[in-house]
Amino acid sequence: MVGREDVERLPVAPDRPQAPWHPFPLVELCVLVGIVLLVLGLISNDTPHGRAMLVAGLALGSLGGLDTAAREHFSGFRSHTLVLAGVPTVLVAGVLYFTAVPWPVVAVGAAVTLALALRLLWRAYERRAA
Repeated sequence: MVGREDVERLPVAPDRPQAPWHPFPLVELCVLVGIVLLVLGLISNDTPHGRAMLVAGLALGSLGGLDTAAREHFSGFRSHTLVLAGVPTVLVAGVLYFTAVPWPVVAVGAAVTLALALRLLWRAYERRAA
């Protein structure tokens, strides 16, 4: 059995980065409101208000997680390259989809965006972590 002292760890920054609005719990409140909106939206998902609450809840919950991932990534604390690269990838795929381009173009556009974002975000993390 391998003990904890035998496992090689990657170097990380000593402390998790604080939000600019610290100590106000903005991210936590954003996620809480997102969860409440999701529950309310699920209860009344057959109405336009219910669908709007679902979308708003998903957006607020995602923003809460994205904020933490971006702060940790760009401070060099921990890499969240794939999570952050998914944001522009989904945006590009959504724009291509809603402009009614053929499916292969959507797939290639998303793949190119993902590859470019992964490369740029990994470089940004390496600069801060070094």
